Amino acid sequence: MAWRQHRGLVLGVILVGYLLVLIDVSILMVALPRIHRDLAFSSTSLSWAQNAYTLTFGGLLLLGARAGDLLGRRRSFVAGIALFATASLAVGLARSPAWMISARAIQGIGAAILAPSTLALLSTSFPEGPQRTRAMAAYGALAGIGTSIGLILGGALTQTVSWRVGFFLNVPVAVAAILAAPRLLRETDRHAGRLELTGAVSSTLGISALVYGIVRSAGAGWTDPLTLIALATGLLLVGLFIVSQKRSPRPLLPLQLFASRQRTGAYAARFLFNAALLSFFFFMTQYLQGVTGYTPLEAGLAFLPVTAAAFAAAAITPRLLQGTSNSLLSALGCAAMLIGTAWISRASVGTGYLTGIVAPMIIFGIGQGLGLSTLTTAGMAGVAPRDASVSGGLVNVAHHTGGALGLGILVTVFAAAGGSARGPQQLLAARVSASLTGAAVFLAAALIVTLIAHPRSPRAVLDSRRRAATQNPAHSGAETLTETRAAA
Repeated sequence: MAWRQHRGLVLGVILVGYLLVLIDVSILMVALPRIHRDLAFSSTSLSWAQNAYTLTFGGLLLLGARAGDLLGRRRSFVAGIALFATASLAVGLARSPAWMISARAIQGIGAAILAPSTLALLSTSFPEGPQRTRAMAAYGALAGIGTSIGLILGGALTQTVSWRVGFFLNVPVAVAAILAAPRLLRETDRHAGRLELTGAVSSTLGISALVYGIVRSAGAGWTDPLTLIALATGLLLVGLFIVSQKRSPRPLLPLQLFASRQRTGAYAARFLFNAALLSFFFFMTQYLQGVTGYTPLEAGLAFLPVTAAAFAAAAITPRLLQGTSNSLLSALGCAAMLIGTAWISRASVGTGYLTGIVAPMIIFGIGQGLGLSTLTTAGMAGVAPRDASVSGGLVNVAHHTGGALGLGILVTVFAAAGGSARGPQQLLAARVSASLTGAAVFLAAALIVTLIAHPRSPRAVLDSRRRAATQNPAHSGAETLTETRAAA
């Protein structure tokens, strides 16, 4: 069969689908100052150009994952790309903030259908052992460098043509992937069950209400009635979602996925990790264009140190895993990103590019490449094949929900900072500095979580592996390989 004979092409098609999801975020990032001006966004509402996407994406990922289980993951892959591309066209044609936010939300729905299918297809297309480990490493590496690639491409297009072109380019790439999928990707078995729309809607609205309340507080204050109502509603809906999952015979979120301390730690660390990662690019883009005066292309190119370091770190991660544990590399990734973020948060109007920007970006990029690869592997470790799609969805839920909530919190920090600054450049620099200091706090928490979740002894690792083998003989080869190395 084609999918067996051309596994390189299979991996390519899957990664193209995932790249569309990743690169779209960063293409928007570098274009934000132009979008702010062209569509007349306010300073605080500008974050909704990003959060409308991440909220529907993160909130509906589990529903998208379940749809892949019920309808077939290849079918979901194709449907998700088609919707994503259609919404991308609408974003490129946007003429107002409301238009763009609505189209971005629809893009998020398409991404929520697409992303879980990519990780599930990866698990089912490559056998346990070295092949799957290399495929997972490529997937993690793409997560690490996709953002930076989009920044450079988006910067070039924004400066030379228009920020709209970056979204238009999604269409032909998506069409090519849609045509290739039936020829190269094997359809997975369809499982009996139903889509739990109530749970998906309650979780999405709950997270959205929380982010809205957090962002609104930047302008209206924490005592504003609407802010308080939004936060209370969000907490209530999220709580109802968790309770409903405990009682449901076919939950959207199988709670047994949290039975593993290491896997649960990976989800929590991924949440905090991306809260800092997304915020870093959001605020540094504004710093580079608003404080240093870079053009969009120059700002995109200024992120090359992150790109190179992330790519190099992700590329050597499989080799590093031969001598150390996945958990230890995750902790090192969080620590490196923490150092880089804390360093670059000291940037001001007169900061030199090489010592104040390049050096911390390299450290940040190393942490990004190590952390995303290893946290992806840890999040899929020991998962039964029937739960592969849901687990892949949960990895992405942690990633994108963390980004939305983290950015929402740091936008309030941004708005409150810089009261004593003189001049627009000094004000922007002070606000970016305060926001990145907050991002460093997220990374410190992520580092603590990874250390707590790290296996305490070789005996504990081996016992965990034996229990997983007894409960699920077909559990992930990536986890077996990682745990064996950790115990050695």
